[in-house]
Amino acid sequence: MSKIAYLQCPTGISGDMCLGALVSLGVPLEYLIAKLNGLGIEQEYQLRGEFVHRQTQQATKINVDLVNHHHHHGHGHHHQHHHGRHLPEIEDMIVKANLPARAEAWSLAVFRQLAVAEGAVHGIAPEKVHFHEVGAVDAIVDIVGTCLGLDWLGIDSTESGLPLLYCSAFPTGGGTVRAAHGQMAVPVPAVLKLWEMRSCPVYSNGIERELVTPTGAAIATTLATNFGPPPPMTIKQVGLGAGSLDLPIPNILRLWLGESTNSHTHHSHGTDTSPHLETISVLKTQIDDLNPQAIGYLFEALFTAGAVDVFTQPIGMKKSRPGILLTVICHPENLASCEAVIFRETSTLGIRRTTEQRSILQREIQTVATQYGKVRVKVAWPNNNQEKIITNVQPEYEDCAELARKYQVPWREIQRLALQSWYLEAAH
Repeated sequence: MSKIAYLQCPTGISGDMCLGALVSLGVPLEYLIAKLNGLGIEQEYQLRGEFVHRQTQQATKINVDLVNHHHHHGHGHHHQHHHGRHLPEIEDMIVKANLPARAEAWSLAVFRQLAVAEGAVHGIAPEKVHFHEVGAVDAIVDIVGTCLGLDWLGIDSTESGLPLLYCSAFPTGGGTVRAAHGQMAVPVPAVLKLWEMRSCPVYSNGIERELVTPTGAAIATTLATNFGPPPPMTIKQVGLGAGSLDLPIPNILRLWLGESTNSHTHHSHGTDTSPHLETISVLKTQIDDLNPQAIGYLFEALFTAGAVDVFTQPIGMKKSRPGILLTVICHPENLASCEAVIFRETSTLGIRRTTEQRSILQREIQTVATQYGKVRVKVAWPNNNQEKIITNVQPEYEDCAELARKYQVPWREIQRLALQSWYLEAAH
């Protein structure tokens, strides 16, 4: 049985609405304040909660009151320029804040996703993005606070480490909004880019206001597994987070907390047989002045640090020097440790980062017996494939190599025997 959550966004989503819904579900405001103090910006704001009414319905409103700044307007007015920060500074704050492991990883992933979107909009690298809105204290509090709350609720994690969180389709909103870059059409460019990155379903509910803020979109598009109708679940509790705008329908984000007995919930739901999508980080750097012997050691150190895959490609560089392009693929929570290894073990002065989506098959390790010994076999099939119609079977290289060396038998023969054994067992 999995503990899962569903974000229902009839009037959109913003960071303060997420916080309100989480506090409504029982996350103690005192807990959030205590953990957020680790960011080192507690002198710049005060966190305050209250009950408000939206079209006669009561909901929880969380306010981030900025010290010596304008008040935090929240949903619909989330673009005021306060203290601007760049991504590396924000990431450093989060890493040093001594947050729970999941909250730290999720917060880093949300900011990285937003930096990629903002960078794409402005045509610059994610690290160069000046967060007029997201670097502001209120949005840092919104994002890290939301990740703290989801972790506190004990929502289970997917195989990729993200929460078992689902999200409804988004209302587009309309009109214009004043931001740091002047008047902008709604949805603002960063929100559109975030929706594009995850192929999000959207619709118009006829309300011509800013309904989805960049902070809200970043939280949802980074942490949610799927978008659309709610997954099969037993609802245990509903949290109600209020937005600031007065709208024709109650301006409330509804966070359903429940349980699912469907073991495939975190891959997909309904009759969808599409592959499971997960967020992945990609690190790249080119090197032309490193002893090649160091590369083998680098590979081992990166895999120890949590890399999913590491590879190099030969390239030609300036001054006609041959070099290599190093590429490392890892989960967002392992990005910092993999990057630290590259800086420590190579001569590079800079590393490029991107956040991408990858579709993966569900897989498991099975063991088969051959006449020479046991071999582990990796078996994969499409997600939500109840019959487990196999699409990929691969004996583990090291197991085959160990037996081949031990018995002086060709590696290909061990691999063939392992496959033969697996298919014989599967037939029975």
